[in-house]
Amino acid sequence: MRGISLVLLYVPGLDEGKAMFLYFIKAEMSTPCGLPARTVLTSYYKSKHFKCRTRDAFNDFTSPDQAILCKDSNQSMYCQLLSGLVHRLQVLRLGAVFASAFLRAISFLERNWGRLCNDIRSGVLDPTITDPECRSCMSMVLASPNPCLADEIEDICSHTSWKGILCQLWPRAKYIEAVVTGSMAQYIPALEYYSEGKLPLVYVAFTLLPNMCYFEFIHLGDNGTWLVNIDEEGEVPNDKLVNLVSVRLGSYYELVVTTFAGLYRYRIGDVLRVTGFHNKAPQFQFICRINVVLSIDNDKTNEEDLQKSITSAKKLLEPHDALLVEYTSYADTSSVPGHYVLYWEILHDSSSFLDSSAELDFKVTPRMLHPCRGRARLCVQAVPCPRQVCRATGDTCGGVWHV
Repeated sequence: MRGISLVLLYVPGLDEGKAMFLYFIKAEMSTPCGLPARTVLTSYYKSKHFKCRTRDAFNDFTSPDQAILCKDSNQSMYCQLLSGLVHRLQVLRLGAVFASAFLRAISFLERNWGRLCNDIRSGVLDPTITDPECRSCMSMVLASPNPCLADEIEDICSHTSWKGILCQLWPRAKYIEAVVTGSMAQYIPALEYYSEGKLPLVYVAFTLLPNMCYFEFIHLGDNGTWLVNIDEEGEVPNDKLVNLVSVRLGSYYELVVTTFAGLYRYRIGDVLRVTGFHNKAPQFQFICRINVVLSIDNDKTNEEDLQKSITSAKKLLEPHDALLVEYTSYADTSSVPGHYVLYWEILHDSSSFLDSSAELDFKVTPRMLHPCRGRARLCVQAVPCPRQVCRATGDTCGGVWHV
């Protein structure tokens, strides 16, 4: 409740409508000894803390719990978006836990808005939704046919460009709430595109409570830079650890925990940055996972450096009125010297930008990839002509291009 209380200081009236927060569970697995294993969010959504939560104006979600708890992610997404569209004029908050999940929902809506409109127009749920719990809860959402609402949504979604679509579909929405730090920072431009920059992005720094477990931190760096200079598998010397009350503003740390259940100085692998203090309690921002790197020989590129390089290189798309929606990468060591391969998913409004068989040449200079250092820079210098060819490899939100 404290998080929503802070938001209320700047965004009043949030108790006068609903929140379209898209939540999902993931499949569970069993350990070799038979114990169930699942993600922390799945565990929370299935717990009594979520199912039996106090109902008030601040957790009035458009999504029925049955849709959130559906194991089929496509059926869950369909039902949650359908509920959000039915209540579109009551929605004041949009979001998901992570920005990537919210953008997947927009992509899903692009592909399925016709079916969703048909359901609203007829008042009957699409027969492809077969989960009994989903069908039961959605029968109450689709209480009666609403052809006027279906026509409104159809008119908005049929536009050629989806720039600003969020504000058109949910005109009372005041902000988007999602994690947009660390690797999620790459999705900020896409969120701004779909909201036309009119909806602020809200993410709250978190505080670690010392009664949960004993927290310690490995100091990684200061002043906006950090280096991974400690063996990820080795034991951390005592002189490298600081406790919760000794962290410094602006510094980077790796989180280490000792729990009541028996974990002793367990390295979580998360890199956190101290963003401020509430009274004397430090507040943290998640930066990235410490073990998510591209590695070739002795060169290691961490997640933050890769993000900086992408931010620099994607400026090449601006003259083409195109938007980098997402990217992924891997280290290709099949040739000498090895190199990093990036795949870009590009969204563009103009049909004349590129078709699936076209090629886009652009110059990637070593300076653009400077944060990646090492082999990435040497690879660019090693090619006879430092021009990388983008070739379409698929069709999702936009096009996927091999850089």
